[in-house]
Amino acid sequence: MRFNERELVSLSRQPSERAAELGMRGPKKGDVVKKRLVKLVVNFLFYFRTDEEEPLGALLLEECRVEQEDDQAFSIIFLDEAERKYLFECDSQQQCLEWIECIVKASYEFMRKSLIFYRSEIQRMTGKDPLEQYGISDEARFQIGTIPSIQDT
Repeated sequence: MRFNERELVSLSRQPSERAAELGMRGPKKGDVVKKRLVKLVVNFLFYFRTDEEEPLGALLLEECRVEQEDDQAFSIIFLDEAERKYLFECDSQQQCLEWIECIVKASYEFMRKSLIFYRSEIQRMTGKDPLEQYGISDEARFQIGTIPSIQDT
């Protein structure tokens, strides 16, 4: 996926859902853990040197897996590049669990599945499609499929 660098920098300056200084190790062999300011903005995870305003990089949180490594660490692995693992070290187990939850919920796919789940629940309870009033109820991305629960994501 291609991104405009100025737009990404602008996005990185938007209010974040979560931000903290975390230990971060990149995916390259020989990378060491370094303190980084990490910001979650929409479905991007930006990371900065702690004394700079421009991001060093950004991870688009789509098609990835978040795993708890130990009590105070988690990793992000992208499905199309399973050998590339980003490791993040937190100050506490609570902070680690909060980061994992926020990152999982940040993806477009999670939001889409949640929308479909709640759409079907509202339709079941009221008999009306809540998206119909917006003229988007027939769009393929909003179609109700078999989604057992949003916890399965």
